[in-house]
Amino acid sequence: MTRPRVTAYALALSALLLLTALAFAVGRYPLSPGELAALAANKLFDAGYAVPPTAETVVMQVRGPRILAALLVGAALAAAGTAYQGMFRNPLVSPDLLGVSAGAALGAVLGIFFSQSVLVIQFGAFAGGLLAVAVVTAVGASVRRHDPILALILAGIVIGTLFGSMIGLLKVLADPYNQLPAITFWLLGSLAAVAPRDLALAAPFALAGLITLYLLRWRMNLLSLSDDEANALGVPVTRLRIAVVCAATLMTAAAVAISGIIGWVGLLIPHAARLLIGPEFSRLLPLSMLLGAAFLLAVDTLGRSIAPIEVPPGVLTALIGTPFFLWLFATARRS
Repeated sequence: MTRPRVTAYALALSALLLLTALAFAVGRYPLSPGELAALAANKLFDAGYAVPPTAETVVMQVRGPRILAALLVGAALAAAGTAYQGMFRNPLVSPDLLGVSAGAALGAVLGIFFSQSVLVIQFGAFAGGLLAVAVVTAVGASVRRHDPILALILAGIVIGTLFGSMIGLLKVLADPYNQLPAITFWLLGSLAAVAPRDLALAAPFALAGLITLYLLRWRMNLLSLSDDEANALGVPVTRLRIAVVCAATLMTAAAVAISGIIGWVGLLIPHAARLLIGPEFSRLLPLSMLLGAAFLLAVDTLGRSIAPIEVPPGVLTALIGTPFFLWLFATARRS
């Protein structure tokens, strides 16, 4: 591995570790580095340092699950975006292209509309995301006379628009005092209410998708070729594309189910990682995951610290991501 690539990995990992320490320290109840070090020593090495009970509660029950959720969601969305951009041969593709975000949003909104529990809402979001991509894949496969990638894109746009209109209808019919605010806040995304149980439910699905992408990392590069060239090299393009779609959808649906709709991570982060390390998928995937986890953790920490009320991460990712993406795009054009 060349020195620039090692430097990129080292900087991304260092930024992630620093942001994690900062996320534990800042907030309504600030913690000093000494308190964090003492608490870590107590938990890891069974040391006997005196730590205020409130500090331990804040770290273990409030900020800990939230930080883990930010790391999981950021890495999952970035990995899914990397896979989709490689499969569609387009760096401007994001994980919601095939309607997974719209389907997950519809499933969650239905759960809120019918006053279901948080667990049912999360399951509805997960099932809705999988259902949307299944419908898109079936529609794309039925249109055989068109390019398969173009058929998937068009089907994703159509199904996403349909589910978006259904969400709009439910918002009109919802109770404006109870259900509508809950729907609005869920659609903006939030990590504030993530509990360890939510992480335990989402992590296996995200891990299953990640393992699948990792096992296919060498074949993913061949999707940049035409289908005829890839088939001539012995790669079953159709089956490979279905496997990639399933893996990326699992990761996206698991992330959206616990965090709501958080845009820009799957679009911006793979693009930035590609500029740093190149398009080779086996190197691009881990760097995208590190940068995605660091980016969402930084956004979430900023959102709960800059104002008396919490700013949803879905708002901040757009405010930060738009100018940063334009800068990256202009830099790439000049280079």
